[in-house]
Amino acid sequence: MSLLAKAPAIRLTALWAAFDAKPAFDWLRAPEVGGAMVRGRMGGTGGAFNLGEMTVTRCSLRLTDGAENGVIGHAYVQGRDKTKAEIAALVDALMQTPSANAVKSAVLEPLLTEGKAAKTDRAAKAAATKVEFFTMVRGED
Repeated sequence: MSLLAKAPAIRLTALWAAFDAKPAFDWLRAPEVGGAMVRGRMGGTGGAFNLGEMTVTRCSLRLTDGAENGVIGHAYVQGRDKTKAEIAALVDALMQTPSANAVKSAVLEPLLTEGKAAKTDRAAKAAATKVEFFTMVRGED
């Protein structure tokens, strides 16, 4: 779910459009936009504080096709993109069915590969700006 939530909406939509086995479904909760409180900690270990709110879109659906009938999928994604939330919920539901391997190879693995490449690229750019500091011995005792 983290991979789907972090994926660029345009890329997720393109991968989903290329996926052949799109199931029929009914909404349990149609995509709706709301807010979620984001909490943080100073230094990662300090006391928790409310950083602020962020916009999220959530939805839930139930598959209605044959063997997949009754499988439920949920999604929470950052922002107001209802289509992205729908696709994420469909992928969540399909990952609980015999279609899981097809969804994994068609949608999830490309997103994972691209995410790793982007992370490596960001790390290389950050490493290029690294400054090495050292102290010279001043000779004073």
